[in-house]
Amino acid sequence: MNDPVDEAEAQEAQLTLPLDAWHRARGARMVEFAGYMMPVQYEGIIAEHLWTREHAGLFDVSHMGQLVVSGEGAAEALETLLPGDISALKPGRVRYSLLLDEAGGILDDLMVTNRGQDLYLVVNGATKWDDIAHLREYLPDEVTLNHLDDQALLALQGPQAAKALARLVPDVAGMTFMTAGEFKWQGASLGVSCTGYTGEDGFEISVSGENVVALADALVAMDEVQPIGLGARDSLRLEAGLPLYGHDLSPDTDPVSADLAFAISKARREEGGFPGAEKMLALLANGPTRRRVGLALEGRMAAREGAEIMLAGGSVGVVTSGGFSPLLQHPIAMGYVDSAHTKPGTALEIEMRGKLLPATVVPMPFVPHRYHRKGDRP
Repeated sequence: MNDPVDEAEAQEAQLTLPLDAWHRARGARMVEFAGYMMPVQYEGIIAEHLWTREHAGLFDVSHMGQLVVSGEGAAEALETLLPGDISALKPGRVRYSLLLDEAGGILDDLMVTNRGQDLYLVVNGATKWDDIAHLREYLPDEVTLNHLDDQALLALQGPQAAKALARLVPDVAGMTFMTAGEFKWQGASLGVSCTGYTGEDGFEISVSGENVVALADALVAMDEVQPIGLGARDSLRLEAGLPLYGHDLSPDTDPVSADLAFAISKARREEGGFPGAEKMLALLANGPTRRRVGLALEGRMAAREGAEIMLAGGSVGVVTSGGFSPLLQHPIAMGYVDSAHTKPGTALEIEMRGKLLPATVVPMPFVPHRYHRKGDRP
């Protein structure tokens, strides 16, 4: 297939975020993540977490991959690699989906937007080069893949996110969850989607690297908005029950076991035609051997990735994400547990540093989502 991207050159050029100096000037503590130096915190993780839940937080997620798939039959071609009904996705709508290997293992989770003239994908930063290679290998020659390596990506999240962004782009006030649009601000093109990774109302904004500093400055100049680092992004997504690729999702997990069966659309369940379809349909019919569940822990010690989940002295699962919930004021975790023990209310234990921590299976999300689903915002 045709792809004008030279991955090696682009990867080398993308190791510094467009907002690198901007973060450092604001006192961010920078850490390496997915090949980039990124801000893990400014004021502190708990303070930033709670600010986002109460006001609006601005996240730099420019490390993520922004891809455009275009050409005749682009949607149908993507459907051979994803379990979603992409050809039925209407212009201006966004869909969560999964890039699957031949056995139905999860190579990445991603967002697909129908922009009318093409399909816009946002993939994880740590996997984007593998994703590009996979798409290049399996998409047909008449479908073109472009990597928007000159675009930055910001996420504005929280109950006051819409109020803040609407001062710059008034039309976003009418957007609802999983919709997208193209807007102008001071001559700059903004691709805005009503999506996010915190469980809060908010937006992800694609903007050129040349204009991202001005946009970030305009947003944090507002009383409601503060810059937020990766640390709070992780604790927010954990409270929201959202999986993190490379931890809760991997090629060793599948959509059904990961509790992401909603990503397998009704049409694809009937027609198949996606990688691992036969296996996935069997798991839907018969149930998986393990499922991703939420766990609420007692005490103050958090469970960490890799900790064994125990019942009556035997291992029944493993923790894939864990931490302390700033909002709930107790530790929470996600993990894969044998299906016989996944009913909410089931009492389990987690082995940490030679101790057995009491844990209870609970529904997710741990904190209710507050996505804006219908009607104009007040």
